[in-house]
Amino acid sequence: MATTVNLKGNPVALAGPELNVGDKAPEAVVVASDLSEKVIGGAKGKYQVIITVPSLDTPVCEKETKEFNEKLAGLDVDVTVVSMDLPFAEKRFCESYNIGNITVASDFRYRDLEKYGVLIAEGALKGILARAVFIVDPNGNVCYKQLVPEITEEPNYDEVVNTLKAVL
Repeated sequence: MATTVNLKGNPVALAGPELNVGDKAPEAVVVASDLSEKVIGGAKGKYQVIITVPSLDTPVCEKETKEFNEKLAGLDVDVTVVSMDLPFAEKRFCESYNIGNITVASDFRYRDLEKYGVLIAEGALKGILARAVFIVDPNGNVCYKQLVPEITEEPNYDEVVNTLKAVL
């Protein structure tokens, strides 16, 4: 059975395998705002935070990206916020809001985040990403997962920050 999240109370299925704590984080290729490709997931020798959002052009995703840019600044982690927005829009977003502590990237080219089970498979938002946060340890294992049950709500920022501080 497919994993589901809610969109304004209505369940929507997600495509891809369900990725859980303890699983190997698959490598995924995303496109940064300068059009370079970045490989996220897998063993990188340092902690990674992979954050997926539907679109930076919505109030909740905008706030979430700004919050993580601020809250994770100064921590020795590689943070990537991934949406399906085009890199040109992401660049404009980052410049408008002075996002410089994290990477904002797009999954438009390869749709690799389906490997994380966060690609919305049906409904009005089909083809974009659900709201989730994964922390991947230096050996490439998922050590934290937060799949936000309601797409229109923010993640638990404090839980993410406290988890990182506990392992760093």
